Amino acid sequence: MDIELLKSFLLWSAALNYGLLLFSFAVFVLGRGWMYRLHRRWFDLEHATLDALLYLWFGLYKLAIVFFLLVPLLVLMALE
Repeated sequence: MDIELLKSFLLWSAALNYGLLLFSFAVFVLGRGWMYRLHRRWFDLEHATLDALLYLWFGLYKLAIVFFLLVPLLVLMALE
């Protein structure tokens, strides 16, 4: 595989994943009550617990983007 193609793939993947992260956060902020009612049907959760779980998910997703997409991209860029 060509290095330039791999760098382009990693860059676009990171951009798309950050876009998905921002979209998910916007849905969380704007539709917090709707999300709480939806999850309340399945699980016995309080508002604070759901907020903490979603905050954890956003943080883990952001770390995964950094470690699996941006760090390899930076390494490939440093090799040139």
